[in-house]
Amino acid sequence: MPGKNTVYTNEFLSNEIEDQFNSHLDLQRFCRVDKTLAGTAGMTRKVNVYKATDGTEKLGVGEGNSKSITVSFSPEEYKILLAQNRFEYHDEEAMDDPMVVPVGIRHMATDMFNTVNKDIFAEFGKTELMLDAKDYGFGTFADAVAKLNIEGTDNDPAVVAPLAFAFANAEDMAAIRKALKDDLKYVESFARTGYVGTVAGVNLYAKKDATKGEIIVATKEAVTLFIKRGTEIERSVRNARSSEDANTRLNTIFARKYYLAALTDKTKAVKITVSGE
Repeated sequence: MPGKNTVYTNEFLSNEIEDQFNSHLDLQRFCRVDKTLAGTAGMTRKVNVYKATDGTEKLGVGEGNSKSITVSFSPEEYKILLAQNRFEYHDEEAMDDPMVVPVGIRHMATDMFNTVNKDIFAEFGKTELMLDAKDYGFGTFADAVAKLNIEGTDNDPAVVAPLAFAFANAEDMAAIRKALKDDLKYVESFARTGYVGTVAGVNLYAKKDATKGEIIVATKEAVTLFIKRGTEIERSVRNARSSEDANTRLNTIFARKYYLAALTDKTKAVKITVSGE
């Protein structure tokens, strides 16, 4: 009688990968999450995208504004994406080392996180709000916050600091730290991977895949991640699908996540470029 496989039910695998996915991807920190997504890969979903026009003018005595800030939205179509990965192991591997399957499952979630996270970050880069700055000083980040129209002031950092964040390339981050000097404050409660410090109510994060020469300042209202609740699991195990797999005692696990990331509020993300003097 053939040996028995280590039992991993689809429900167990689905819960395990979903828990790991949520713990790796700190979604609440950098974007809004909508778990009402329905459909399959390739289907479209209409998303209302908000944007605003600039209206600040420098006026002289007796002059008034010639234009007003306006906010509008337009429905845009996004395609639902499918993130899928596969993990294979043999019965003998699981029996020799009981950590093979748990570690494989954890990495399935981590790898899925990297895929989805890349799309989230790409949406921040689509913002139409721009700030051309002369340096990386305090004033540059204060001006970026002003463009985002965040409630709160520099005198009330407890209100502002948790709301805004910035992503910068590691090389740019080095220049930022040199320029800010004592203006850069480290807040222990915000300590996370990549966190460098806080300035003008903005939490700074070094990000390897950020574009050199561009700094994204935003709030989590800028991007929405629409996800289909739960992670779908499919298994191909010995005696189940392939006689060849059964013969070699090969087990295969597929994990699938349906999602789409969208820049839903263009008024909540600004791209800083530094041109110098």
